[in-house]
Amino acid sequence: MRLADVLGIIILVLGIVGIIFIVWNYAKGLKKSPKDIWFLFLYKIVEYTAYAAMNMAIILWLTRDVGLGDMASREYIMAWSVMLSIMAMVAGALVDTIGVKRTIQISIVFLLISRFFMSFITNPILIFILGFIPLAIGFAIVGPVVSVGIKRYTTKEGATLGFALFYVLMNLAYAIGGWYFDFLRDKFALIKNGKIINENLGTTILGHHFSTYQLFFVSGFIFTIISFILSSFIRRGVFVNESDKIEIKEFEKSKSPKEALKKAVLDTVKQIKSVFLEKYFWVFILMLSTTLFVRFIFYHFHYTFPTYGIRVLGEGAKIGQVYGLLNPVLIIFFVPLIASFTKKISSYKMLIFGSIISSISCFIAVIPGKFFAFLTNTLLGELVFVKWLGLAKTPEALLDMVNNHHITAYWPLMFFIFIFTIGESIWSPRLMQFT
Repeated sequence: MRLADVLGIIILVLGIVGIIFIVWNYAKGLKKSPKDIWFLFLYKIVEYTAYAAMNMAIILWLTRDVGLGDMASREYIMAWSVMLSIMAMVAGALVDTIGVKRTIQISIVFLLISRFFMSFITNPILIFILGFIPLAIGFAIVGPVVSVGIKRYTTKEGATLGFALFYVLMNLAYAIGGWYFDFLRDKFALIKNGKIINENLGTTILGHHFSTYQLFFVSGFIFTIISFILSSFIRRGVFVNESDKIEIKEFEKSKSPKEALKKAVLDTVKQIKSVFLEKYFWVFILMLSTTLFVRFIFYHFHYTFPTYGIRVLGEGAKIGQVYGLLNPVLIIFFVPLIASFTKKISSYKMLIFGSIISSISCFIAVIPGKFFAFLTNTLLGELVFVKWLGLAKTPEALLDMVNNHHITAYWPLMFFIFIFTIGESIWSPRLMQFT
């Protein structure tokens, strides 16, 4: 057995054991929480996995299947992002009005509608009305409803552990989604002489042909059905009271969905008015502005990186694993490690320092891959391209690819994401703490 094989197994085992240890360490502090919290976490993993994979495919689907240009596709994403933000503001109040379970199920209905139509329709106008609008409503609810649910299902001592587990599971779901993004594109691609010629070939299901990118919405639809099943196990009105005892709240049966939405909107407006008068809100806005531009990088990862990756690295490029898997897996390990060494450092300093690291890392991405070509025919190169990404079947095959542009171009991208993630591990938790 080669050294790379041994190291690959050790890294994989240590990674799995490490994730299990981190999850268990947080989960054991939630013993006093009702069983509903575990169904909530499972629902979160399923939905974020579906979202992570679909989110990276959506821009490719808009350009290849729908036929929109790069700029038109970005405008769709921009409009969707604005709707997502507005709906997220109302979601918290909606949970207060009708409860966690019913809010989740409303979200699921909208997600099923959007993912069903996005699986079949390619008309730009119809996909915006039947796809993007219900998708914005449905997914905007997911984050706030899970956050409110955790708050309701945990004791005072367990709340911190609950939100820490929330963060870990979110990144775990993103990692699974990143892997699934590459898996589906490989599985349903047109391959000639061992090389992917067209990753959007797709397949036929029940007499209807779906492109590879449409299959992300088909699988997302299936994932959402699983979410609905999980949500049925969540009891309505369950919460942990001030005495750390589990209670069940009775909701007004007469409140219709229209009345509930109206109340949620009015409550949100009231909250916004009161918050705008708070001094600390504007302090928070100032802190938020310090990370505004570095947070734009995430939009590039989600909506320009997939297109860039395929154009630069070729059809079937391992975009999902280079960013969608590498970033969240590193976050899972880096965040608790960095947090343990920086407890006494102020959040403001951590925000600035972390943002600087993440910002500077972007320049690494534009360094020509040829400057890193010497790393390809090394133990690290074998671990990356043979054991992890699978771009070469053997070390001997990798040797023939040392000066291949499609291979060497991976190096600056991976180093960029690695350094960016270190910075993110510094500033992101502190921003969540401010929030």
